[in-house]
Amino acid sequence: MQDYMDARRFFPALDRQIYGKPLVYFDNAATAQRPQAVLDLQQRLCVEADGNVHRAVHKLGAEATDFYEAGREAVRSYLNAPGRENVIFTSGTTASINLVATCFCQRYVAPGDRILVSEAEHHSNIVSWQLACERCGASLEVLPVDEAGEISVEVLQQRLEKAAGRIKLLAVAHISNVLGIVNPVREIIETAHRYEVPVLLDGAQGIVHEKVDVQALDCDFYAFSGHKIYAPTGIGVLYGKTRWLAEMPPYMGGGEMIETVRFEKTTFAPLPLKFEAGTPNFVAGACFAPALETARQLAEDPQLQDNQCAMRDFLLEELPRIPGLRIYGLPRDRQRKIPLFSFTLDGAFPADLAQILDKMGIAVRSGHMCAEPLLRRFGQTSMLRASLAPYNTLAECETFLAALRRAAAMLR
Repeated sequence: MQDYMDARRFFPALDRQIYGKPLVYFDNAATAQRPQAVLDLQQRLCVEADGNVHRAVHKLGAEATDFYEAGREAVRSYLNAPGRENVIFTSGTTASINLVATCFCQRYVAPGDRILVSEAEHHSNIVSWQLACERCGASLEVLPVDEAGEISVEVLQQRLEKAAGRIKLLAVAHISNVLGIVNPVREIIETAHRYEVPVLLDGAQGIVHEKVDVQALDCDFYAFSGHKIYAPTGIGVLYGKTRWLAEMPPYMGGGEMIETVRFEKTTFAPLPLKFEAGTPNFVAGACFAPALETARQLAEDPQLQDNQCAMRDFLLEELPRIPGLRIYGLPRDRQRKIPLFSFTLDGAFPADLAQILDKMGIAVRSGHMCAEPLLRRFGQTSMLRASLAPYNTLAECETFLAALRRAAAMLR
């Protein structure tokens, strides 16, 4: 890929017209568009290799299995996981976090223990732990963010010291889906591990905007969804260290996750199949291979990376020039901000702004972004979010700003 216009050609959806206007897709934090290579493989598998995986000896089943496991190997390589047994396929980030919350708490958490989450978490990294804590008699503790939206490692250390070994796991986003801030996850993990606290990273945004090396990070769990990083919906990943996955009980029972079944006792399949009960979404799983190859090419193109920084800096300068607009998530170090902007505008309800922008061909997100506690921390119930990908352009940023100013004028 030579430049961002070349990158755009890989994504046919970007050529679409919306209400007679060129689509400006600024809702990438919700779902990224799919490249042609992924669309082609989906079609090929549905036509040529639509056989169930890991079961049949016939050719269609064998081919489907090969494609599916090639997708797992692509994930393993992309994350630099030690082995394929560390890569569990789920239906998405939410399912991955719920798996850990259920199975980890069942194995390791007792009444009186605590789970620590940050104030900036997605609901999937809050509610799943609330439910797990209710089942095992533990409590949920919250690590705050400051006015800029940042997590203090010093405050984390104070919480861990004060808890005197009662905190059994820390769950935190790699990058906030509302604030667009890259959290200091290396320091967070190092600090937690000094107190023998394992760490789960919600990587739904991190997998897209950061180079993720799970061994270098030393995280205990890493969860993400395929549709955030150019793969289809309905597929996700849980990376886990072997020590935890081997000791945690299965999440669901059924086919595929067993070794032997007797009415007296069932023994379980080795990792990763132990946590993959039932027929998997093997078409979507296989599509990780072309999706992550696309992500790799985009990440390795210096011009595309420069373009993302330019878009981020441009919007950081121009958005605050709109009277009454406030951005949430402004880290002290600009380099820790991805091109994602959640904001409010005095006198304009975010949903109304989003609807007007849609009529102008611009797709953005409005609402609480599945992070109600974080919005309440900033005194809001709803925000507008523009989230960019490598295939977006500075020209689209200018179009977005002009449309936003026009929409704001209409609502005031």
